[in-house]
Amino acid sequence: MLGALHLKVRCLDGTVRIARIPGKMKKRIWIREGDVVIIIPWSFQDEKADVVWRYTAPQADWLRRRGYLS
Repeated sequence: MLGALHLKVRCLDGTVRIARIPGKMKKRIWIREGDVVIIIPWSFQDEKADVVWRYTAPQADWLRRRGYLS
């Protein structure tokens, strides 16, 4: 967490991006360190992105067991 609704995200392609939490998610979903999230990189700045979804712990475990996450 970086503050002001921004966080550093390490992606599966090895890139570290600065992601921002949109306003519709900021009060409904709490994102903590170690959570699995889906992001969409910006088309004009590849090092920045928007958070789209956060997986719960059971959902992330299921993804790891099935081989979707490394």
